[in-house]
Amino acid sequence: MSKSKKMKAKTNYKWIIIITIWTFFLAIAVSLLAENVMRNFNILFAFITLIFIILLGVFFDTIGIAVAAAREKPFHSMAAQNNKAARYSIKLIKNAGVVSNFCNDVIGDICGIISGAAGSIIVFKITNFYNIKELTTLSVVMSGFIASLTVGGKAIGKEIAINYSKNIMYYTGKIVMFFDNKLNLKILDK
Repeated sequence: MSKSKKMKAKTNYKWIIIITIWTFFLAIAVSLLAENVMRNFNILFAFITLIFIILLGVFFDTIGIAVAAAREKPFHSMAAQNNKAARYSIKLIKNAGVVSNFCNDVIGDICGIISGAAGSIIVFKITNFYNIKELTTLSVVMSGFIASLTVGGKAIGKEIAINYSKNIMYYTGKIVMFFDNKLNLKILDK
């Protein structure tokens, strides 16, 4: 194995440790926030929030697949013409493992966990509002609804990500550039 291949095969243990710890605290914070907010909503707004959470997970999953499927080459010519968004797209693609992990696993999995908790809150609200004693059937139907919407949405997102990875990465690069320049949030290292 050549030296360059050994360098590419090197595991980023620092990232793994940081993202594991960061995800623990992020999941707790987001879960507490979502559950407290969901408890104050009526059934309709709770359903709308549940669908938003699922779509957020699908959206980030689509970006995670797109960054893994995208190639740098088309962005190099755009970057050579001083297209700053293309430079950010190249950074994203060069860090595809980290970006995909963050989008698919951190955000995607947290949305999955929160959607399950939100579904439980909705079942609780429905059973209390309509004075239903049998929770099992309603819980199973809610679980099926959440799972089918999540899996179906991610299937559509994966198709879009694979077929339009260049466009998705370009616009994602623009968003990262905005956060980097306008809000001074350094999402990717220089």
